[in-house]
Amino acid sequence: MASTESGLRIQGDENLQSMLVGTVMRKIKSRTWKKQRYFKLQDDCMTIWYKSKKAGKAHSTFSMRDVEVVREGHQSEVLLSIADEFPANRCFTVVFHGRRGNLDLVAESAEEAQSWIKGMRKLIENLENMGEREKLDQWIGDWFKKADKNNDGRMNFKEVRDLLRMMNVDMNEHHAHRLFTQMADKSQTGALEGDEFVLFYKMITQREDILKIFQEYSSDGQKLSQSDIEDFLREEQLEDVDIQHHAQELIKYYEPSDTAKQLKAMTFDGFLMYLGSAEGSIFSPKCRGIFQDMSQPLCHYFISSSHNTYLMEDQLRGQSSVEGYIRALNRGCRCVEVDCWDGANGEPIVYHGHTFTSKILFKDVVNAVGKYAFKISEYPVILSIENHCSVDQQRVMAQHLKHILGDKLLRGMLDGRAPVGLPSPEELKGKILLKGGLEETLNGTVEDSLTGEVSDEDEVAEIDEDILHRESIRRRVKGNVSQNPELTTFLSTMCSCAFVNEMAFSHKNILKADLFLLRKYLNIQKKSKQRLSKELSDCVVYCKSVHFRSFKHARIHSKFYEVASFTESKARKLLREAGAEFVHHNARQLTRVYPTGFRTDSSNFNPQEMWNAGSQIVALNFQTAGEGMDLNDGLFSQNGRCGYVLKPAFMRDKNDRFDPDLPQKRDDYQPIVLTIQVISGQQLPKVNIKEDCIVDPLVRVEIHGVLMDQAKQETRHIENNGFNPLWNDTLRFTIHTPELALVRFVVEDYDKTSKNDFVGQFTLPLSCMQKGYRHIHLLSRDGTRISPSSLFVHYCAVVENVPPDIS
Repeated sequence: MASTESGLRIQGDENLQSMLVGTVMRKIKSRTWKKQRYFKLQDDCMTIWYKSKKAGKAHSTFSMRDVEVVREGHQSEVLLSIADEFPANRCFTVVFHGRRGNLDLVAESAEEAQSWIKGMRKLIENLENMGEREKLDQWIGDWFKKADKNNDGRMNFKEVRDLLRMMNVDMNEHHAHRLFTQMADKSQTGALEGDEFVLFYKMITQREDILKIFQEYSSDGQKLSQSDIEDFLREEQLEDVDIQHHAQELIKYYEPSDTAKQLKAMTFDGFLMYLGSAEGSIFSPKCRGIFQDMSQPLCHYFISSSHNTYLMEDQLRGQSSVEGYIRALNRGCRCVEVDCWDGANGEPIVYHGHTFTSKILFKDVVNAVGKYAFKISEYPVILSIENHCSVDQQRVMAQHLKHILGDKLLRGMLDGRAPVGLPSPEELKGKILLKGGLEETLNGTVEDSLTGEVSDEDEVAEIDEDILHRESIRRRVKGNVSQNPELTTFLSTMCSCAFVNEMAFSHKNILKADLFLLRKYLNIQKKSKQRLSKELSDCVVYCKSVHFRSFKHARIHSKFYEVASFTESKARKLLREAGAEFVHHNARQLTRVYPTGFRTDSSNFNPQEMWNAGSQIVALNFQTAGEGMDLNDGLFSQNGRCGYVLKPAFMRDKNDRFDPDLPQKRDDYQPIVLTIQVISGQQLPKVNIKEDCIVDPLVRVEIHGVLMDQAKQETRHIENNGFNPLWNDTLRFTIHTPELALVRFVVEDYDKTSKNDFVGQFTLPLSCMQKGYRHIHLLSRDGTRISPSSLFVHYCAVVENVPPDIS
């Protein structure tokens, strides 16, 4: 089993040996909650077990498979809060995938801390280096241990049958019993040990779908010769470059049998390993690294961007945390938002103003950005500043930015040269740019005045589209006022104080969304007389925030370094009214689109609409899982996950007039027809915690792109089989603008009486899809891998014949 291999791998590693012995550490939840726990690595070298030192207390466990990273020192808000009590060299943070909270720990000594930090990092590295076969063995072994209640390492047929049902396997009991007794139970004891169970599992999970393909191309039905492999690569995988060399490489890397290697052949096991590997994935390995031209102006790229990055939950009462910045940056985000307000003791704070979201220090945000900006990607990070601070605290902001970020902060034009256009991501490597208000033009001439009044164009735009919505909100509020004298007085006080207090939330006559927007409106009225500090303005170089008037005005007057921001509703309106103009504008200027103020639950809009317009900075709530973030992760999964994706050529050409509503008017219009055969599924996760419930899976394939390309089709559902469902259903789509298309595969548990349950998904750009027989390794709702769950598909695409446009 995989645990045996893991055991061999840790021999001689002192840190892992120490973890197997165990140690006492403090688990920290807050400055006042600090409890001692006994932590120990289990013998499977995969599970961390811990419990209270007090007798009788329940224990807890977590799998190293759920751990994303281990941070050393005071690198969480909780550990920062106790920094005066425990030194950094004794502290570390275990960060989990998805939305699970961090585990903050303090060891008894610096040596013990290092032992656990290095040991856990070694285990993470081991997991990352596992092949698909080893991951499957590990997964099977984990299930075996869960079901082995008495820990004797053995299971009889009834226990095995119950376990398989837990694993989504609805098997033929007679067939399974015959395999159990005649093939798997080699010791003839009536029970299976760990390795025997792995063998049994693989016997009942034989991949008949792949065996059929193997036999079709095998000359003798036993193996694939190099010539057979070349035929398969040419005819099915549609490869056309140096097939002979590629066939040799596949045998070298995936064939487990030395005898077959000597014969320059591949066995069925080798064929399985190839199709289950990253090379056999639907996502092309050619698109995994940096493969795009990174020397073009910033406005020629889609940029992974976050909205209200500090929020971990909703927009009204949610927690603000520097963890939001760390997680976003670690997902490749390159534009983060910072809402800055005056704080106590002269220190600016960050939170969602006039709401009950918690507050964090601006300097802590800057510290987090400085530490994590370039861990995942070396390309530039944009700090989108929402400035609500007084001039004095703006000066403090500028001091923190300069002191903490140092040379990372871009404070002047590159090489001091006269600017003629935006620099490229390549030129800005390792730099942090500030997006905000600006007092002077880049050549030093004064635009308005050295202390010119500023307004927050983002908030003004939001009010334009949301509070006026159009007149409905205003009428509703006005009607409430006229009918309720008490409310009239309340609103009058509210306006005179320029803030909304907590009693407003309990007022029966104002909806939360209305109140939220009223607060923002009042804030804008207050800000209309706000002035901008020169110190902060001097930190803004290539991303000056401006209010958008019209495309015509921008065409005549806009400077290349000016950035306009739109709510999703405003952007949608511009796209409807002048889509081609919007695309043309975005070939020259950066624009930012962000969620409407009505999304108080931190939900997301569909970013594809905005990418269709060429908008570069499409800001989403990274903390909220769902279709919006699936599409964002899908688009930015290419190009080394660096957070920058080059826009198609027709969206970069200032002389082009691409209209996303009329893609057939392109000079180089060439639609393609996709054919996707959804063949089978493997080890789909259970979505119902009841042990006797097995999923009835169906697969939906969605196309996201220009309006003409938006489409979705489904397979039929398969009853009671989440283990190895077989569909063999073929779906076809015509794609008019393949350069912008994303393909989303969604697996759901069919329910005829209620909404289907989500099982897993995978989203990728159409341009990154490999043709032929491919596996799709499914992701959970929050974007983490659900190993070993997958789909097996056959994909091909052909150019559709289009008659010449004689219009």
